[in-house]
Amino acid sequence: MDILIVIVLCAVGIILILVEIFLIPGITIAAIAGGLFALGGVYYAFTSLGTTVGVITLVAVLVITAFLFVYLIKSKALDKIALKTDVDSTVASRKDIGVEIGDTGMTISRLNPIGKVKVNDTVMEGKSIGDFIDEDTEIEVVKVSPTQLLVKTK
Repeated sequence: MDILIVIVLCAVGIILILVEIFLIPGITIAAIAGGLFALGGVYYAFTSLGTTVGVITLVAVLVITAFLFVYLIKSKALDKIALKTDVDSTVASRKDIGVEIGDTGMTISRLNPIGKVKVNDTVMEGKSIGDFIDEDTEIEVVKVSPTQLLVKTK
């Protein structure tokens, strides 16, 4: 009966640790409980079954955990839940926008201080230099960044 208790405690501990690693992000109750179950099984083996069985249990838990970890990493078992997204986009540079300092355009929305502007048939986020700028007001570009234009009224 003591061997069955040790096996169950260690098995539950290993399962919880692997669930924590592969399914639940961060350090949560599963990791803490898994560690406690595995250590409890090893401790119970040392106290109830002797030092030799305790050492064998400790080594077995470490080897089985490492083997299952490597097996799950190399197998295709986790491919269905794995994130497989490739990001191949980049941030636009000043040259890609087609807007230069000194270009003029119109506000699409009210800039208070941020809103939408249209310059050279390009709609972008614009930021006013000082006061708020009303909708449908002619503006001039003061500074160009990849995501935003700094503008003033013309």
